[in-house]
Amino acid sequence: MKTPFILPIRVYYEDTDAGGVVYHSNYLNFFERARTEMLRDLGFQQNELREQSGVIFAVKNMQIEYLRPAKFNDLVHVSATISQLKKASLTFEQTIKCGEITLCTCSCRIACLDANKLKPTAIPDFLFDAFLTKNNEH
Repeated sequence: MKTPFILPIRVYYEDTDAGGVVYHSNYLNFFERARTEMLRDLGFQQNELREQSGVIFAVKNMQIEYLRPAKFNDLVHVSATISQLKKASLTFEQTIKCGEITLCTCSCRIACLDANKLKPTAIPDFLFDAFLTKNNEH
């Protein structure tokens, strides 16, 4: 089984609506942070990838299922696991949990783009290899 990257996030007042429940769009921010931190954990910064390799990443497709609400002051754990790796894209399976309770799930397809042309391009070999290694962790 693939080892997910897990990022703990505290829910702040600013993340919630008037009822103290996390506003639905903030789950997208939590998922994005986990993907970005996973990339950082692999040794890559997005700004450096743009400057040195001329690539950026963009969300192509997302499927989200909201199961239970996260609330103000909860400590949630956001996971990111690569489920599919292709030449110019990758798909993440992600969850947000509070303790053992799954609050939200997401499948997110990310496209690799040429930073100047904003057109699909191959994931650089060094990064593809790092993703492949992460994807094969047990």
